[in-house]
Amino acid sequence: MMRRPSRPQGFTLIELMVTLAIAAILMFLAVPSFVSYQRNAQLTSAANTLLAAINAARGEAMKRGMSAMVVPTGNGSDWTEGWVVFVDKNNNREYINTDDITVLTQTKVPSGISITGNGTAAESPAYIMFDAAGYSKKKNGSFGNLSISFVRSDLAAADGYRQTRKIKILSTGRVRMCTPKRADDENC
Repeated sequence: MMRRPSRPQGFTLIELMVTLAIAAILMFLAVPSFVSYQRNAQLTSAANTLLAAINAARGEAMKRGMSAMVVPTGNGSDWTEGWVVFVDKNNNREYINTDDITVLTQTKVPSGISITGNGTAAESPAYIMFDAAGYSKKKNGSFGNLSISFVRSDLAAADGYRQTRKIKILSTGRVRMCTPKRADDENC
C-alpha cells in the first residue's frame, strides 16, 4: 500500500498576519465606541443614583411625617464628593448623624463628571428638602423648583449636551430625569 503524503497542520505565517491585521482593525474601530459607552454608563449611573436618593428622601419624609433632606457630603456645596439622605428629626435643617436618621450615603462620583445645581441645590450649603407631604421646600418654608445637571467635564463643549443628564424637581415634589436634545435645551 502506498501512503499519501500528509498535509501539514496549522497556520502559515501569511494566514496568521492577515488574521492579526483584521483583529487590529476591528479593535481600532471598537475601542472609541467602548470608551464612549463607558463614559455614558458612568454618567447615567451617577445621575440615577442621585435620582434614587432624592426619591428615597421624599418617600421617607412622607412615611415618617417629618422633613427629609439630601445634602452633599460634609454639608458643603460639592455634589461630586457624594451625598447623604436623612430624616431631620431635630428640625435644624442640617445633618448631624447622631441626631438625625441616616437613610443612605453615597460616595464620590467618578472623575470626569461635574454636578451643578440651581435653587437650593446651588446654595452653600446646598440641599434638597421635602416636607411631610412630599413637597419640595426651601429652608424658609416656601416652595421651590430646582434642577441638577450632570455633565461630562472631559468632553468638548460641542459634544457635551449628548453627555448631560438633568434632574428636575418641581415644588410639588415630582422628580424626573431628562437628556437635552440640543445644546441650548435647558428645559428638556
